[in-house]
Amino acid sequence: MSLIQWLTPRLLGHGKIVSKEAEEEMKRQSEGPVGGEMGSKKTESTSATPPVLRRDLYEVLSVSRDSNDQEIKTAYRKLALKYHPDKNASNPEASELFKEVTYSYSVLSDPEKRRQYDSAGFEALDVESVDVEIDLSNLGTVNTVFAALFSKLGVPIKTAISANVLEEALSGTVTVRPLPVGTSISGKVDKQCAHFFGVTINEQQAEAGIVVRVTSTALSKFKLLYFEQDANGGYGLALQEDSEKSGKVTSAGMYFLRFQVYRMDSTLNALAVVKDPDAAFFKRLEGLQPCEVSELKAGIHIFAVYGDNFFKTASYTIEALCSRTYEDTTEKLKDIEAQILRKRNELRQFETEYRNGFGTLPGSDQQIQPRKAICR
Repeated sequence: MSLIQWLTPRLLGHGKIVSKEAEEEMKRQSEGPVGGEMGSKKTESTSATPPVLRRDLYEVLSVSRDSNDQEIKTAYRKLALKYHPDKNASNPEASELFKEVTYSYSVLSDPEKRRQYDSAGFEALDVESVDVEIDLSNLGTVNTVFAALFSKLGVPIKTAISANVLEEALSGTVTVRPLPVGTSISGKVDKQCAHFFGVTINEQQAEAGIVVRVTSTALSKFKLLYFEQDANGGYGLALQEDSEKSGKVTSAGMYFLRFQVYRMDSTLNALAVVKDPDAAFFKRLEGLQPCEVSELKAGIHIFAVYGDNFFKTASYTIEALCSRTYEDTTEKLKDIEAQILRKRNELRQFETEYRNGFGTLPGSDQQIQPRKAICR
C-alpha cells in the first residue's frame, strides 16, 4: 500500500472539509498509481502492516511467550536497528524484515492487542488499529510533501527515528550537553537529527521527582527521547514522546514523579474516528496510556530533542525541573488523573449499556445524547 493510499481514507474519515474535486482526486490516487512520479516510484515506508507470510510474532522478535515488556522492548530495539532502511538502502529483504519486526512490536507492546493475539492469533487483531510509522528518509520529495500536507490537515502520522541517531547513541559517540535542574536551553535541531542533554540529579531531587519538558513557540514537530545507559557504554532508547499542539505552542514532557503518570496518545482516538465514528465517543479516553518509567535514580540521565519536521529545522526550549518546587501542582495532577481514569471506566460501562440496550432500540441515537452530556 502506498503512502497516498493509506492517508486518503484517513483524511476523508476525519471529516475534513475538502472540495468535491479534491475528494475525487484523492480517491482516484488511493485506487492506485496512474502515471507520473507517484506511479513511477515505489513508496518506501516503514508501515506496520502485517506481512503476507505471517510468522509467529514472538518468533519474529526471538522472544518467548512469557517474556516481559522490557525483554520485548530490548529485542525490538536490537532488530529494528539491524534492519532499519537507513542502514539497508539496497536490501529490500531487510526492509520487509523491518516492517515485520515493527508490526510484531506494535502488537506485543500493547497489553490488549497482545492478549487478543495470545488468545486467538492473527484473526483476533484489528489490522486498521495498528499504528503506522513512516521513515522520512525513504519517502522521497513527492511523498514527503503529501505526508506534510495530510499532517497539517490533522491526520495522525507517526514517524520513525533515524537509525543513524539510534546507532550513534548506542555507540556512545554523541555529544551530550549538560542541562542543570532548574534551567532551560533553547536551540534549533535539523530534521532527523537530535540534540542530547545530560540531566544530573541528586538523591533529594530523585526522591521529590523530576520533570523534563520541551516546548516550541514556532509550532515545530519534535520528539522528546529518554535513553538508558547501555552495558557497553552507549545509550539505548527507552522512552519517546511526540510533540502535540496545545494552544500556541507544541510541547512534550516526561514526568518522573514516583507515582504512575499517564499520557494521552491521540493517535488511538484519531484512528477510532476513522473506523467507527459512533464507537469513537466511547474510546475517547482509551488513548490514556501509563508511562513506562515513573521514577529516576540519582545520577546522570540522558535526554534528546529529535527534529521531526518534514522539511525545516525544529526550534525548541528544553527544561528540567524538580517537582519539589511544584508540590501543589503535583498533587493536582494526581487528582486529575484519578478523575480521568474514573471517567474512562464510566465510558466503558456506558458503552456496554449502549450496545446491549440502547443500540438495539429505534431512535437510540436521540436517546443517547443526554447520557453523552453526562460523561463529558
